[in-house]
Amino acid sequence: MGCFHSKTAHLHSPEDPPTDLPDSKKPDPGDDGGDGDQESQVPAFKEYGLNELRRATHEFSTGYIVSESGEKAPNLVYRGKLENNRLVAVKRFSKQSWPDAQQFLAEAAGVGKVRHKRLVNLIGCCAEGDERLLVAEYMPNDTLSKHLFHWDKQPLPWEMRLRVAYHVAQALDHCSMENRKIYHDLNAYRILFDEDGDPRLSSFGLMKNSRDGKSYSTNLAYTPPEFLRTGRIIAESVIYSYGTVLLDLLSGKHIPPSHALDLIRGKNALLLMDSSLEGQYANDDATKLVELASKCLQFEARERPDTKFLLTAVTPLQKQKEVASHVLMGLTKTAAVLPLPTMLSPLGKACARMDLTAIHDILLKTGYKDEEGAENELSFQEWTQQVQDILNTKKFGDIAFRDKDFKNAIEYYSKLVVMMSVPSATVFARRAFSYLMNEQAELALRDAMQAQVCIPDWPTAFYLQALALSKLGMETDAQDMLNDGAAFEAKRSNSWRN
Repeated sequence: MGCFHSKTAHLHSPEDPPTDLPDSKKPDPGDDGGDGDQESQVPAFKEYGLNELRRATHEFSTGYIVSESGEKAPNLVYRGKLENNRLVAVKRFSKQSWPDAQQFLAEAAGVGKVRHKRLVNLIGCCAEGDERLLVAEYMPNDTLSKHLFHWDKQPLPWEMRLRVAYHVAQALDHCSMENRKIYHDLNAYRILFDEDGDPRLSSFGLMKNSRDGKSYSTNLAYTPPEFLRTGRIIAESVIYSYGTVLLDLLSGKHIPPSHALDLIRGKNALLLMDSSLEGQYANDDATKLVELASKCLQFEARERPDTKFLLTAVTPLQKQKEVASHVLMGLTKTAAVLPLPTMLSPLGKACARMDLTAIHDILLKTGYKDEEGAENELSFQEWTQQVQDILNTKKFGDIAFRDKDFKNAIEYYSKLVVMMSVPSATVFARRAFSYLMNEQAELALRDAMQAQVCIPDWPTAFYLQALALSKLGMETDAQDMLNDGAAFEAKRSNSWRN
C-alpha cells in the first residue's frame, strides 16, 4: 500500500493545525538554522500493509520486543526491518484499543504530520482486520529510563541531563506550535536516544493509547492533579509531567512529586540530587532546575508555565553544546543502516542490500562449481540404487530451487543431506536460502554455518550468514560476517593473480 492510494491521504485529525500560513511563513522549529536536512531523511508518512510489518518483525516475534516491560506491556513495541533495510519501531495496540479503523487512521495521519529533529517521527500506520499498528523511526540507544535508573558503566552525566531537559522542551514547544499541545503520559520511557546519542521525544505519546482509554499508565502518584479529579488532561498537564521528568533527571530516581515538593519547601532541594553524580554539577544550575520543576508541579494548572517558559529556562543551562551527545554518554556511535565493506562480490553486495532475487540468480549461475570434485565423486561411485536415489533427489531439489519452489527445495535438500556420505556446502547454501524465503532465518543461519564447515573459507557461506543475521536483527554480527566474506574474497582474488 503506497501513499498515493492510502486511506489516510484524505483524512484530517481533529487536532490538525490550521493551514492558513504557507510553509515558508511558519516559524522555524530548530535552533540552528532549521531542520531541512533531518526532515529530508525521514520518509513520508504512509499506510503500510500488515504483511510487510509482519515480515519486518518476523511475525511479531517475542525476540523483537523492545518495550522495557517486555511482553507485560499492554501495547507492545517491536524492532523491525523494512524491505528497504530501514530499521523501525512498530507499536502494536491491543485489539480492543481502537475498534474504529477510520478513527485510528485519522489520528495517526494527524500525528504523522508533526515532524521535528527532537521527535522520534511517526512514518506510518496500519489498520487491517483487528490490527492497529504505528511505525516510527528506530532509536538504537535505549530510553532515558534505562540510562537514568538501570545504567551499567556510568551514570548519565549532568551535562547530558541538562541536554535532555532542553531537547524535550524543544520538542514540546514545537508540538504546541503545531497545535498538538496534548502529550499523553510523558515520562522517562518516552524519551529515547538516537544513533548520535541525541535525546528525542517519542511521537507515540502524541497519540492516545486507545480511543477512550487512560492517558496515563504510570503510578497515580505521578499523574497531574486535574487528571485525578476529572479523568481528562489539558495542555498544562503536559507541563506537570515535564516537571516529573526534571525530578528524574535531578535525582536519578523516580520519586513522587509530593515528596520532592516537601524537600523543596523545606529548603532541602539539594537532597534531591543523584548521589551517583558525586557532586559533578554546578549548584547554581541544579538550583535553577529544581526551581523550574517546582513551577511545573504547581497544583493549580493555571500557575504552571508554558513551553516557551521551559525553553527560556533551560537554554542558558547548556554549557557544552560543542560536545557531541554520544561523547558525553560514552556511546559508540552506531549507524541505522549498515555500511558496505569496500570489497564485495556481486553476491556479497546482494546479501548486504537483501536483494533476494539477485541472490537466487547468482546461486543458480554458480551451481556446484565451488565444490571441486563433488559431482565427480557421485558420478564415479559404484552404480547402485542408492546412488541413483541420491542423484534423483539432488535433481528434484535443484529443479525446485530453480523454479523458486522453495518449500519443495527444502524437502528434497533435507533428504539429500541425510543420504549423502560427504556433506555438500552448496546444498546447505541452497537450503539456507530456501529457509530465508520461507521466513525461517534461524534455520537459514544454521545451514549457512554448516556450509562454512564444509568449505571454511567460502565467501558464499559468510554472506548467507550475514543475510540471516540481518533478518534476525543482529546487525553488528551481520556486518562482521560481510567483512569476513569480503576478506576471503580478496584472499581468493590475490591467490588467482599469483
